[in-house]
Amino acid sequence: MKKSVYNGLLVLITVFVMAGVFETLCRILFKEGMNYHVEMWRYAVELKRISKEPKIGHEHIPGTHARLMGVDISINSDGLRNDEVEFLKPPGVTRILMLGDSITFGWGVAFEETMPKVIERNLMDHGLGPVEVINSGVGNYNTVMEVNYFFNQGKAYDPDVIILNYFINDAEPNPTYKAVSWFARHSYSYAVIGGAWDGLKRRIFDGADWQTYYGLLYAEGSPGWLAAKQSIAALAEYCRANNIRLVIANIPELRKLKKYPFEDITAKVREISEFHQVEFVDLLAALQEYPPETLWVTRPDPHPNGWAQDLMGRSLSNHLLQTGGQNESGE
Repeated sequence: MKKSVYNGLLVLITVFVMAGVFETLCRILFKEGMNYHVEMWRYAVELKRISKEPKIGHEHIPGTHARLMGVDISINSDGLRNDEVEFLKPPGVTRILMLGDSITFGWGVAFEETMPKVIERNLMDHGLGPVEVINSGVGNYNTVMEVNYFFNQGKAYDPDVIILNYFINDAEPNPTYKAVSWFARHSYSYAVIGGAWDGLKRRIFDGADWQTYYGLLYAEGSPGWLAAKQSIAALAEYCRANNIRLVIANIPELRKLKKYPFEDITAKVREISEFHQVEFVDLLAALQEYPPETLWVTRPDPHPNGWAQDLMGRSLSNHLLQTGGQNESGE
């Protein structure tokens, strides 16, 4: 009896020691902050919280700061990765509000290199006068969440222009939330194991590769896509009623740009834009001539890097300057 108790305690102590060693190794190995899964986990636990508004889901914690993917991230008092900005728009200022997810937020990109800042500089360089481009991007948002953010807070900025950045996974259903344990919030090993397990599930158990997965989001009757279309309709109606210029910018999936495999999905987004008489810009043309990996934050992380953000920002700036309220076809 005593021997079995001793053996049990020995096993338990060994497990705790090995877990401690593994946690220490994870913290040492991923200290530099370039592991996608670890950094996304840190983003979630350090800078995000569950929103009181269920249709928004989650939001940034105002006044927080972290260094993620090698760049400094500062969240202002309104919960945005943006300079402090008053709701009351100063006289003579053209104000643009960008709605979007981690791409708009500028994941892995220095603040001054993000798409909103590129657009802001370019428009002022072309003599448009004082311009404010407000970055309301939040990681893991979809179109429904972005539009609900606008109706709950973003409209208070009184924008002259809204750019709704649309990415192919914006047709995903809203995420669900549950209480997060102390271990899940503080353990690097939890993030490393979770990331490895997620990758394994996607490769083996789900059966569908990433191209198939995206295609299924737009299948007939897909609830996420239906909800996204309803949100676009609501935003377009509000903008018409309030004389706000609305632009939908379609951001391509950067893993395959030549012979782009999602032209059919782009056509669906273009169709819903045209149905609601909304300007539509396909940013694929701004990126297509470059090798995809040269546009990524890191080799495993295909978020747009600073160069890709600059290319997209310049393309959107040119559209805003040249069309004066027309869509790509000049209608």
